Amino acid sequence: MRGEQVALGGRQTHQIRNVLRIKPSERIIVLDNTGFEYEVVLTNVGKEKVVGQIDSRQAAPGEPDVQITLYQSMLSREKFELVLQKCTEVGVSRFAPIITRRSIVRHVDTVTPKKLERWKSIVTEAAEQSHRGRIPELAPPVRFEKVVSELNTFDCCLIASPTEREMTLRKALRSREQLQSIALFIGPEGGFSEEEVRLATDAGAISCSLGPRILRTETAAIVAAALILHELEQPPPHANNALL
Repeated sequence: MRGEQVALGGRQTHQIRNVLRIKPSERIIVLDNTGFEYEVVLTNVGKEKVVGQIDSRQAAPGEPDVQITLYQSMLSREKFELVLQKCTEVGVSRFAPIITRRSIVRHVDTVTPKKLERWKSIVTEAAEQSHRGRIPELAPPVRFEKVVSELNTFDCCLIASPTEREMTLRKALRSREQLQSIALFIGPEGGFSEEEVRLATDAGAISCSLGPRILRTETAAIVAAALILHELEQPPPHANNALL
């Protein structure tokens, strides 16, 4: 592995040569999208291609053990792209845009292949910036009702609701054990309809609150993903502190 050659082209070459202005003999971190990162010593920085040699390999420290699939109701372009960028940085593993009753985008076919490519680019750049070991998956948009049938594949399903008063995010997570895969549903402006919440909870999802303040939907997605990973990535409490 050590000493093997790595070649980068296209957008990565532009970033290294023209934006970061990295020179030969300097080091960069390269991801392989399988959970590992490589420290690479550059040997040539050309206009079309950057070449280097692998010096070391290790598990990417920015890749979470818990896999979160974010079912995000479609938003305006700026807000949705913000969610993609920031939730990738936080640690979301998969994005699944959904069409809900109150979504701004009401039809699946309004999301063009060009738009999907732009979204993938945003996710890729955010993953590289935050030293993720894997680039999050990006599913094509689907209708909320169709998604509900997928919930039995997750260890835990959470649907954020501003009207929930009893069940907090922490309580919901602690009601399940050995969580490795989580579905997180974030609604549009105005939230999910009562019927949608009922469909999700009937399928096994837990309706939960994100706190006493009403958050914008793009804020809710980022905050909820961060809180989930913070809660689940913490080491277990010491036995002497179990009752604190």
